[in-house]
Amino acid sequence: MAFIEKIHHVAYRCKNAKQTVEWYGKYLDMDFILAIAEDEVPSTQEPDPYMHVFLDAGNGNVLAFFELPTRPEMGRDPNTPTWTQHLALKVDSMDTLLKAKARLEAGGIEVIGPTDHTLFKSIYFFDPSGHRLELCANTATPEMNRKLDAVKWDMLNEWDRTKKAPRHARWMHDGSGKVGAH
Repeated sequence: MAFIEKIHHVAYRCKNAKQTVEWYGKYLDMDFILAIAEDEVPSTQEPDPYMHVFLDAGNGNVLAFFELPTRPEMGRDPNTPTWTQHLALKVDSMDTLLKAKARLEAGGIEVIGPTDHTLFKSIYFFDPSGHRLELCANTATPEMNRKLDAVKWDMLNEWDRTKKAPRHARWMHDGSGKVGAH
């Protein structure tokens, strides 16, 4: 049993704290729950003024951001594709997913999807700081989850040896969406 109770918060850097709070409230219905501002970093005592804002992402999940005005403009890891690093947030239904897509597009935000991942469908878009976000609506059946659970270690071990995609759950990506043996 894990000693971790839950994720307390996940923190990212943002370009502008006020803009970030307003954007997440407008497009993702996240309430602004806390702001902390200091002139030095509590853990290191390094002089580095910041604004740290916290947003309610629902069900006890907290998303936080730091604005760091004295630091060089934030960038991305040039060796990591933009599609890789993202924050995926679960919504309750496809209806909610499609309503969110319409809201984002009405605000001039480019949205990719819905993309069918067999286990869930999702949309992708970027926040004002350039963070890639994904909204997901689950579509998995208990049988799909059971089959994936049964092969997860075999898949991981094969990947670790070969660095090639194992075919244990190819049914997820071959267009059939059917659960089957490899």
